[in-house]
Amino acid sequence: MTMTTELTDAVPVSEAGALDAAVCLFHGFSDRSRLTIVQHLALGEHRVVDLTGHLGLAQSTVSRHLACLLDCGIVTVRAQGRASVYSLAQPEATLELLAAAERLLGLTGDAVARCPRYGMGKRS
Repeated sequence: MTMTTELTDAVPVSEAGALDAAVCLFHGFSDRSRLTIVQHLALGEHRVVDLTGHLGLAQSTVSRHLACLLDCGIVTVRAQGRASVYSLAQPEATLELLAAAERLLGLTGDAVARCPRYGMGKRS
């Protein structure tokens, strides 16, 4: 018997499907630039030009990362004149997730940073 998990739109998902979705969610947060964008959006709405100024990245790079976050459902976008304004789709849940990650990182010490596969000194 397959266990199901209910999503917010009430579509049943298998355990494997739920795990795949979680992998996709965490992939959305797996890039330093995307995570920094999410942190800036936690402060409020931003236009691409605002984010390029804050991050020191090219407009095309910021736009590419925003497209990924938009595709993952992490951010939303609305038109304001000729500009696009981005915000967190689920700010409260996103902040809770980031706070939980900070707690877990505090509990693991520097083990995550030292991880030979994904840590700061990973092999290329």
